[in-house]
Amino acid sequence: MFKNKTVWITGASSGIGEGLAYEFARQGANLVLSARNLEALEKVKSNCASGVNIIVQPLDIGKHNSFQEITNTVIEKMGKIDVLVNNAGISQRSMAKDTDFAVYERLININLLGTIGLTKAVLPHFIQNQSGYFVTITSLMGKFATPLRSGYAAAKHGLHGFFDALRLEHYSDNIKVTLVTPGFVKTNISINALVADGSKQNTMDEGQANGITPEQLAKMLLRDMKKGKREVYYGGLKEGLALKLKRFAPGILEMVLRNQKVT
Repeated sequence: MFKNKTVWITGASSGIGEGLAYEFARQGANLVLSARNLEALEKVKSNCASGVNIIVQPLDIGKHNSFQEITNTVIEKMGKIDVLVNNAGISQRSMAKDTDFAVYERLININLLGTIGLTKAVLPHFIQNQSGYFVTITSLMGKFATPLRSGYAAAKHGLHGFFDALRLEHYSDNIKVTLVTPGFVKTNISINALVADGSKQNTMDEGQANGITPEQLAKMLLRDMKKGKREVYYGGLKEGLALKLKRFAPGILEMVLRNQKVT
C-alpha cells in the first residue's frame, strides 16, 4: 500500500513521528520529514531504510502563514503528496485555575489551528488528485479529559470534530481520514509539556515512561491504515477501560479520574 507513495510527517524529529518515519520507510514509502530541529531530522533521515527518497523540510507548526509556500515546495520536490501525518504538537501539565491564558493560546495555536492550517494547505492537492490520506495523531484527551490537561484536551477534542467533518465532506473525493488516539507512549511529550507559566515541565511522567514504544505504535497504525480504519486506539488496558467508561458510564469515569494519578 505504501511502496513508492509520498508520506509527509510533521513532528518527525523524535517520538511517534520518528517511529512512523522508520516504519513507512521500511515499507517502501518516500518521506518528507518536518519539524523545527533540522539536526534531529537529518539523524532520523540517516537512520531510515535505504532505497527510498527522503527530504527534510523545516516546518514550525505554529507559523501558519508559511504553510502554503512550504506545501507548494514539497509538491514541487516530490511530485505528489499521498499521505499527510499530522503529528506535531505539545502537551500540558497544569491546573486550569493556575494556567496563564497565553499557554492556552499556544496550545490551541499549535495543536489545533496549526494542524487545521496545514491540512487546508494540502487539501486542494488531494482534491485535484481525487485521492489522499490524512492521518492525525490526537490523544485519549480527544475523547475524555483528565486533570492538568484542560487546554490540551480542548485542542484534541477540536481535532476530532474537524476531521470527522472533513471525512464526511470529502468522501466523494476519495480522501481518507484516520484519527489516532494513543494512550501513554514512551516519548518526550511530558518532558516538553507546558506548565502554568508556559515553561516546560522538564520531567518524564511515570505513565509515559511505562508506555508503549513509538515503534510499536507505528507498526499497529500502518496495519490499521491498510484496513482503512476511521479511528484507532493504542495503549494499555487501563486507558482502554477509560474509553469504555466514558461511553457507557461517564459518572464512574469521573469518580476514578478525580483521584487518579495522571502523570
